[in-house]
Amino acid sequence: MKDMRDYLEWLERRGELIRVKEELSPELEIPAFLRKAMYGKKGALLFERVKGYPEWKAVGNLFASVETLEKALGVAKLEEIGERPLKLLESLPLGLSGKLSSLGKLKEMSNYLPKIVRKAEFTRNVIEEEPLDFIPAFKTWPKDASRYLTYPLVCFSDPRGVNSISVYRVMLLDGFTGVVHWQVHKRGSQAWQDYLERNDGKMPVAIAIGSDIGTLLTAVSPVPYPMDKLLFAGVVRGRGLELYRLPNGVLVPANAEAVIEGYVNVNELSEEGPFGDHFGFYDRPSERNELYPVFHAQRLYYRDDPIYYGSVVGKPPLEDAVIGKAIERIFLPLMRMVLPEVVDVNFPEYGVFQGVAIVSIKKRYPGQGKKVLNALWGTGQMALTKVIIVVSEDINPHNINQVIWAVASFVNPERDVLIIPNAHTDALDPAVPNPPLGSKLGIDATRKLPLEMNGRTVEEVEEDPEVVERLEELFRKYLGG
Repeated sequence: MKDMRDYLEWLERRGELIRVKEELSPELEIPAFLRKAMYGKKGALLFERVKGYPEWKAVGNLFASVETLEKALGVAKLEEIGERPLKLLESLPLGLSGKLSSLGKLKEMSNYLPKIVRKAEFTRNVIEEEPLDFIPAFKTWPKDASRYLTYPLVCFSDPRGVNSISVYRVMLLDGFTGVVHWQVHKRGSQAWQDYLERNDGKMPVAIAIGSDIGTLLTAVSPVPYPMDKLLFAGVVRGRGLELYRLPNGVLVPANAEAVIEGYVNVNELSEEGPFGDHFGFYDRPSERNELYPVFHAQRLYYRDDPIYYGSVVGKPPLEDAVIGKAIERIFLPLMRMVLPEVVDVNFPEYGVFQGVAIVSIKKRYPGQGKKVLNALWGTGQMALTKVIIVVSEDINPHNINQVIWAVASFVNPERDVLIIPNAHTDALDPAVPNPPLGSKLGIDATRKLPLEMNGRTVEEVEEDPEVVERLEELFRKYLGG
């Protein structure tokens, strides 16, 4: 699918797109409609008339289900996407014969490379006078400080030349300025810090609205730095992303619906929020004295009959729950590369993705559960996960009742519960008194080996196989199977 419009047509053919013909406001009305639809698992919505913005349509809930994403991206399961770069790494040549045999893989790798094009549909129209006022950005909750871009594709390069396309909410201050909420551990903040240290006054930034579904998913994915996210978009999409270079030098998806060109003044910071976030509470950065960079919009480019894409968050499960589950599946193969003992992982949707993770492992030696806990907290976005439960491979981490049984059966709290105080946590966590400094909880719910039990062994009950075999016919007769 070449762009978001292709994806919408595909959804409509599948009966997964609802067209809303009545005029609704982007302030509270459209967000409320999107939440109601997502809670009811109704799929994507296209709003054909946006109050106050006659040039636009608006769309939401594009990430309606994992199954829809799999079909849209052409894979049987999303793990196949995460396996693509690993298969390419496995094929690196070790000698002359290896070089010859790897040519096919190298060609496959080249298929994922981005390509710069000279034309883009969004350059048809340009606005320079208060460009941010032209966009139907949402006000998603009554006490939000302003209208927000809630799924902006923030594009930039750091001083090293590593390209990024990431999703950071942007609070609109007026027609020319907004506040970019990139937290300290995010790529945007790292690049901003690099520019600040180099005394570069302006960091070129662009914000794209809408793209194909693979690029939209890439933008919110925790791609490990310094991997180029524009390259990773090709891995997710299965083919390279076409890019257009703006006058300020920033590369943006050529298939975007609209693009805001501008810059961040690295020495200018502002208060941001409150904003109703994915935990279901208002996030108030000003209460913890957090300031964020100010984005200056210079001009807006947009396609004919543009379509605005905005996401809404709140108490789960909303669209971000599906996105989190997709990321879980895509990055599982990469997690296994770092920790080969990992069998599976589950970020429960009501755990708001970074709140709770359940990981199953193939346990071989004493203390391995705690080793995995500490390793995960030191790996990428997992550094923000507040609670991690590790179970043995025979426990299905997606079956919460099995997990509860493992905690009840294999956890001795003084031995198997690990609390990390004064750790960096999710700044949005409503339970933390001084975010982003909080604590973490690790539970080793793996089956314990004799050395971990001071030599004590416990025997699990099992049916007598001979008795079960004798009763098999009666089972079928009276119990149906």
